[in-house]
Amino acid sequence: MTMAEVENTLCEAPIDHMGLADLSVTLPRAVRLQRLVGQLKARFACEAVVLLQEEGEALRPVAAVGLSREALGRAFEVAQHPRLSTILLGREVVHFEHASTLPDPYDGLVESMAGHPLPVHDCMGVSVHVDGRRWGVLTLDALRPGTFDASARAALRASLPWVAAAVRVSLLEQEVQVLRQARVTASGGEGGVGAPMPGVRTGIIGHSAALQQVLHEVDVVAQSDLPVLLMGETGTGKELFAQRVHERSARAKGPMVHVNCAALPESLAESELFGHVRGAFSGATTDRAGRFEAARGGTIFLDEVGELPLSIQAKLLRTLQNGEVQRLGADKPVKVDVRVVAATNRLLKDAVSQGVFRADLYHRLSVYPIHVPPLRERGDDVLLLAGHFLEVNRARLGLRSLRLDAGAESALLRYGWPGNVRELEHVMGRAALKLLSRGVNRRDIVTLTEDVLDLAETPGASLGLAGLASAGDAVPSSAGASAGPAMAGLRAQVEQFERGLVRQALQAAGGNWAEAARWLGIDASNLHKLAKRLGVK
Repeated sequence: MTMAEVENTLCEAPIDHMGLADLSVTLPRAVRLQRLVGQLKARFACEAVVLLQEEGEALRPVAAVGLSREALGRAFEVAQHPRLSTILLGREVVHFEHASTLPDPYDGLVESMAGHPLPVHDCMGVSVHVDGRRWGVLTLDALRPGTFDASARAALRASLPWVAAAVRVSLLEQEVQVLRQARVTASGGEGGVGAPMPGVRTGIIGHSAALQQVLHEVDVVAQSDLPVLLMGETGTGKELFAQRVHERSARAKGPMVHVNCAALPESLAESELFGHVRGAFSGATTDRAGRFEAARGGTIFLDEVGELPLSIQAKLLRTLQNGEVQRLGADKPVKVDVRVVAATNRLLKDAVSQGVFRADLYHRLSVYPIHVPPLRERGDDVLLLAGHFLEVNRARLGLRSLRLDAGAESALLRYGWPGNVRELEHVMGRAALKLLSRGVNRRDIVTLTEDVLDLAETPGASLGLAGLASAGDAVPSSAGASAGPAMAGLRAQVEQFERGLVRQALQAAGGNWAEAARWLGIDASNLHKLAKRLGVK
């Protein structure tokens, strides 16, 4: 079916049929699908309507009304949710009555009753097929038993063609966009584009303007073969953006090789990156290809590239300039066709001025620099990501439902996230475990409150260091404090402040001492010595 035929199908729908006729192709995809679920909610007088797209073994909400904000960040594994599995595998409308013993995936997530978590009492859903292929499911949930009677189920069945048509328009729009991008790329002489199929995700969750701007930049530069330098704080997920560059490039069918430059010992770095021949050094009993050769025809991702020793930087520069590598101990270089994507949480310009990073290599790597925004600049994305991690922990811990209350949501939005997405992941997992340790029933709707999140009261500043002192290590204020014998000595106050910084930096870094040391601006070995002196384990 062409775009015009879909538009005619939608526009010929009777106006009194839930108002679906206004879902024309002139609406943006997100607006169209959101309006669709809104109209369904009004038509069936229920509390929640969710449209979920099938992605591998999971169902991910693409439009929802009536659920808490963090629910949109969740991916519901089909195997773990029998109601969704039953709906997905059938072709008819499926109804689950109040007496159904199958758990509802939205228990505790439906917005109503002043935010109190309530189980769903009536549910129906249907699988959505587009052009004969299964696309996802549509679910409707109500808190009042008996909401979805026989007439409601018949009405949902009658609505299905318009639901499928709205989805089809969105898919066609995505395909048109891909074709346009390919045409622009071809006209620019960049050799075509390996565009992804609509709906492909690389694990990047969020709707904020800051994130969407970066994703747009990534998608544009992916179609070229230019080197890309991803810059951003630790924990922002730069590896996911590198993966997206690869998947949306002409090299998508080739390998993507990940190299953590910070984990490469200087003595082995050259061999790991460029390979070696037999006899090149003690223990080299066979020829071995390096990471660059392994990435032929694809992409090599140099994570934490700022940690490379200067001796290796010179060899890397040659590879970028000439497109060739020379194995350690070999006489001749080997040609390699590799795209380089690098990432760093350091300011490489400063490293250049300090003489620890080559200026010529910096300019080669930063042909197209992209700044990955920290979590504190992404607004409500923190709730979507929290929802994703809540669902992961719910499944991992065998809980019926895991949700946030209003106070916890506000705390997440206030906090500055010096450790970014990685810190949020640790906070969600730790809070869930803390509730389990208090003896909550796994069959109940488990609610995370602000007190179990254990967040610092002061949000982190732009460098991720403000507010690092935890409540138990707060620094006494000089304002209003009386001097005298009762006041702690200067050394004790300094140690108390240092102890708070070290503990919170380690917590934000997920226990990674090297990352915590970088945030604090000291050497990792010195951090270990400082922690030992302060009694921090």
